[in-house]
Amino acid sequence: MSHSDPQTATHAKSEGSFLTVNDLTKVYQEGDIPRTVLNGLDFVMAEGELVVLLGRSGSGKSTFLNLISGMDTATSGDVTFSGINLTAITEQERTIFRRENIGLIFQSFNLISTLTVLENILLPLELNGRLNETQKNAAIDFLEEVGLADRKDSYPDRLSGGEQQRVAIARALAHDPLLILADEPTGNLDYKTAEAVMGILQQLIHDAGRTMLIATHDRDIIALADRVVSLQGGVLIELSPEEASAR
Repeated sequence: MSHSDPQTATHAKSEGSFLTVNDLTKVYQEGDIPRTVLNGLDFVMAEGELVVLLGRSGSGKSTFLNLISGMDTATSGDVTFSGINLTAITEQERTIFRRENIGLIFQSFNLISTLTVLENILLPLELNGRLNETQKNAAIDFLEEVGLADRKDSYPDRLSGGEQQRVAIARALAHDPLLILADEPTGNLDYKTAEAVMGILQQLIHDAGRTMLIATHDRDIIALADRVVSLQGGVLIELSPEEASAR
């Protein structure tokens, strides 16, 4: 089975794109040995797309998301997001940009145990200095949409894994980010719970026209994707729907 030209993945839907990754390389030092995780990677994403990122464990999917979000820095190359080259600004500027423009959903939920469900969702707004009554009401609306309005005063340890991930989705959307990055959002969930979370992702993100990049092993998420790319040997290769579903 042959796959598409690797360059197709990098330039697909470039018209109107608002995320462009150019010649991105990330090298880690393991003792005296350099390990290249990303090797001159190129990628373009258009506003409103939902792109699924596949790849084996250790292929560099999480590293790629961390570089896009500005949580890590590249060895070389550029990440240009909404007209701003994140590799050319300071760490503090990247942190501010990420807080204001990117929503993050993690496999491990990353909720703060000493905050209630609502307080966890409001935290990004507080950090951005944007918390007001309107935003608080919007956060409660998100809780309603993920089916947890009655748990807003509960603490994370009182919630199931699926409920915690739904809170994490609401938190990622609360500040109306330009881009949502999700790293294995169903990885810690059983099949039935993962299916419910996927339904929420489809409703609140895909159907609403939000822009999202999902790194996953979950083949069922592929059905939500506008495009599927695979990280292999440090570069991205675009997959046809048939190729993606066969993996």
